[in-house]
Amino acid sequence: MTLALATAWRPRGELNRFEHLLPQLWQDFDGIAVSLPPDVERTLLEALHSLPDLWAVVTPDWSWGRFAALGKALEAPASHILYADFDRMLRWVETRPEEWRWVLQSVQRCDCLIIGRTESAYHTHPRALIETEAISNLVVSRLLGFPVDASAGAKGFSREAAEFLISHCQPRHALGTDAEWPILLNRAGYTIETLFVDGLDWESADQYRVQAADPEIQVEVAKAYDSDPLNWSRRVKVALEIVQAGLEAQDRTLDSA
Repeated sequence: MTLALATAWRPRGELNRFEHLLPQLWQDFDGIAVSLPPDVERTLLEALHSLPDLWAVVTPDWSWGRFAALGKALEAPASHILYADFDRMLRWVETRPEEWRWVLQSVQRCDCLIIGRTESAYHTHPRALIETEAISNLVVSRLLGFPVDASAGAKGFSREAAEFLISHCQPRHALGTDAEWPILLNRAGYTIETLFVDGLDWESADQYRVQAADPEIQVEVAKAYDSDPLNWSRRVKVALEIVQAGLEAQDRTLDSA
């Protein structure tokens, strides 16, 4: 079996960190598909286009990011695809490489692997995320029939499952794919498994840093994040999007269901 990487990247100063990890990633994957927002800087895009075995696609709208990355990854000759939000993936490989390699093996054993956070990883996040994601995770778990942490930004798919998603979804849900994708696959009879990892601890504290933030910086930045009411409002909207996408996926007519 072989593996490709699909990742949606909204750049926030990570290019040097990414280039440093590319030798490792090229060992792990048979191809890397990166989606980028429409306002991506030309110099960054040119840098990506110069790299081998890496396909960069600029989305017409950033809400297409995950869908575009998954579709592009299907161009790789791989039996399975790991999808991971770019900033989460980068931190994970940097901080817990052994766990990362173990998960890559696990991805290739089922049609859909929902990769969630351990309790310790989950509680590195700001309260605004912890409390709102508890709601969306509860709804997705109820719809699937088993407990999951659907909002960690990482999932694995067999090629057949990824092809099913591309043919049965529209690129209109951004974070709503956290619910939409596993629920559709569950309804269509694909095998779904879960695991929980430490490497998906909070990644946003890493932005514009030369390396992944340490726990003390995570705590400091999380407190600042929670002090802004607009962040709470935004996270409520994200949770609502995930719940609505899950409910819609549960009710959607599927030819193969």
